[in-house]
Amino acid sequence: MQNILLYLVTVLIWGSTWFAIEFQLGEVAVEVSLAYRFALSALLMWLYCLWRRLPMRFSVKDHGFIALLALFNFALNYILIYQAQQYLTSAMTAIAFTTMLLMNIVNTRLFFGKPVAKRIYFGALMGIAGIVVLFYPDIDGLNFTNASLIGLVLVLSSALSASLGNMASVRNSRAGLPITQVNAWGMLYAAIGLTLLVAISGKTFTFSSSPAFIISLLYLAVFGSVIAFATYFALLKGMGPEKASYTIVLFPLVAVVLSTLFEDFVWTGYTFAGFALVLAGNALVLTPFSKIKALLFKNKEQAQLLAP
Repeated sequence: MQNILLYLVTVLIWGSTWFAIEFQLGEVAVEVSLAYRFALSALLMWLYCLWRRLPMRFSVKDHGFIALLALFNFALNYILIYQAQQYLTSAMTAIAFTTMLLMNIVNTRLFFGKPVAKRIYFGALMGIAGIVVLFYPDIDGLNFTNASLIGLVLVLSSALSASLGNMASVRNSRAGLPITQVNAWGMLYAAIGLTLLVAISGKTFTFSSSPAFIISLLYLAVFGSVIAFATYFALLKGMGPEKASYTIVLFPLVAVVLSTLFEDFVWTGYTFAGFALVLAGNALVLTPFSKIKALLFKNKEQAQLLAP
């Protein structure tokens, strides 16, 4: 029951953050917006930890892995996502980001030696085929200035960064590090790193007073960062990266619905076919052949019983 609740919270929040990100783009630079987001998230996390009097000391080695988590999962991941959504709708970004599931499995093999099941190769091929179909109209007219393809490259890079961050999170969990304190340190590191990036790049710390910007910033900081990362990392710790990654399959459904309602996202034959292949590929990756076989035989037996 607890895992179901964690799944629902993670899926609903992250599924809606893709749409919320749209209101952060334009007037304020991406790096500045993210610096605000993680500074606020870090402040909330640290206040909570201090209020609960949670131990905040870790070894230098542990801080190194927490910094890697901050770099890949909080900073670089979101810089790439925010940039990608300047070229793609939130729905397309969310769908393409599901490739992180496959990257998680491959990286779990590379970093932790976990074997890769044969079905995963089939699921990976289906997922890749789905992405190709989804973006086929743009691939068909390939050129180096094609906005959709630039967005796709940015999303895939973001997925790889997030996957590497997930591996750091798995390592931290295996080392027995508490999720809440790790997230507090990680978000602080991300806020500091993003602030330094803004200073080095010469960008200005501007702020938008529009209600849409402020409300979406608060939502992304509190729900999209503090709450959703806590629930997702809890799933990673309790179930492992493969099963926890099932949330990645589900949150595009939320993102697509919101994008269709509010962004005038237009469905085409390529969209239906590509989305179906991506979902089917991800489901195959997460479902052992034994379960598929059992389900098929069960359905066959039920059909025989119902037959006249």
